[in-house]
Amino acid sequence: MNIFKFGGASLKSSDRIEQVAHIIHSQAKRPLLIVVSAMGKTTDALEQVVTAALAKTSAESEIQPLKTYHLQLIQELKLPAEVEKEVSGLFSELQLATQKTAERDLVYDSIVSFGEIISSKIIAAFLQSKGFSVQWVDARKFIQTDNSFREGKVNWNETKQRISQLKFGSNEILITQGFIGSTPTGETTTLGREGSDFTAAIFASCLLAESVTIWKDVPGVMSADPKRIANAIVFDELPYKEAAEMTYYGASVIHPKTIKPLANKKIPLYVKCFLDPQLPGTKIHECKVDRLPPLIVYKENQCLVSCKVTDYTFVDETQIGIIFQALTDLNLRVNVMQNSAISFSFCIDYREDKALKLIEKLSRNFEVYYNANLTLITIKNYDAATSTHYRNMKGVLLEQSSRSTLQVLVKPVE
Repeated sequence: MNIFKFGGASLKSSDRIEQVAHIIHSQAKRPLLIVVSAMGKTTDALEQVVTAALAKTSAESEIQPLKTYHLQLIQELKLPAEVEKEVSGLFSELQLATQKTAERDLVYDSIVSFGEIISSKIIAAFLQSKGFSVQWVDARKFIQTDNSFREGKVNWNETKQRISQLKFGSNEILITQGFIGSTPTGETTTLGREGSDFTAAIFASCLLAESVTIWKDVPGVMSADPKRIANAIVFDELPYKEAAEMTYYGASVIHPKTIKPLANKKIPLYVKCFLDPQLPGTKIHECKVDRLPPLIVYKENQCLVSCKVTDYTFVDETQIGIIFQALTDLNLRVNVMQNSAISFSFCIDYREDKALKLIEKLSRNFEVYYNANLTLITIKNYDAATSTHYRNMKGVLLEQSSRSTLQVLVKPVE
C-alpha cells in the first residue's frame, strides 16, 4: 500500500491533471490511495464565500466564478455529462451551506470543505476515463475528530478502526479528500489550513503504508523558500526530527502534523516534484545527516502580544498561567515567547477575531499591547554569517536564540 498526495497547484489546470494521471501510471505501485486538495486557489476563494455568509450577504458573486472554473475543467478533460451534473449539484449544496446559521468556525468548515469534495469527484472521474480502476472514498466517514472546528483533533482509536475496514482490489486506486473529517454527530470539520498532508499521514499510519509521497511544485524539501533566497538547496534526505522542527517553525512544504504519525510507524515520506517526476526529491526517514546547513523559514501574518503587570510585581508562574489558560481557551499556539521582570511577550498567528478575544481576556489582568502584520524568521542550525545578517535586519522587535536556533520577529520597513 502506497499513498500519494496531490496539492492544489498540481490540480489547477487540465494539463496538470493530465500530468497527475501520467505520474500515477508511471510512478505508482498498486494498491494506491490518493489524497487530493482543492484545485488551484479554490480554498482561498471559498474563504471569501465564508466571509459573505457570515456577513449575511449574497455569496453568488464569489460562488459563480468557482463553478465556472470547475465546469470548464470538466469540459477540457472531456468528462461525461453526469460528472458536470454531479458537480453542479455540489455547488447548489454549497449555496445552501452559505445560509446556515451556526458558530463562525463551524460555518467555515462546512463551506471550505466543498473544495476537496468537488476536486476528488473530478479527479476520480478523470482517472476512470483513463482506464484506471477507481473507488471514491469520503474521508469524513473515516477520519473522526472532536468538534474543534478549523483545527479538528483526531480521535485516533475510532479513525483507525474505520480506516482498517477499507477494502482494496489488487490493482485499485482509492481517491479521497485531504483536509477534512467529521465529528461524532456528523458535522464536517477541517484539520487546519493546508491539512491534506496530515490526511495522507493519518491514512498511512492506520493502514501501515509502505510510503507516502507528497507531490509539490518544488524539487523537494529546500533549505529556504527559493523565491526569497536564490541559493537555497534541495536536501536528498532529512531525519524525521529535523523535518518536524522545520514544520513547527512554519516551513510550508509539509503540514506540521504530518511527521509524527509517520515517524511513529517508521513510514518514509517522499517530497517530489510533479513537474519533473524523475527528480529524486527528498526522503524523510530515520537517518542521521551531519552538519546540515542553515534552514531559514519565514512565517508571515504574525502578532506580537505583550502583557505588562499593572502593580509593579514581577511576572511569576501564576500570571504566566493566566496567559496560557487564555491561549488554551481560544486554541491559540505560541510561536515564540520572551519575558522580562514585569512583562511577558509572545507571538501568535494573527486571526483578527481570535486575537481580539485574547486581548480582551488578558486585559482583565494586564496592560496589553500588540503589533500585527509581522514576520517571524527562524534560522535553524544558524552560523556566524546568518546570525549577523538576521540580527541586524531593520525592524527587529524581538530576538531570541538557543544553541541551534535563532528567531527574529520583524515589522515591515517603510
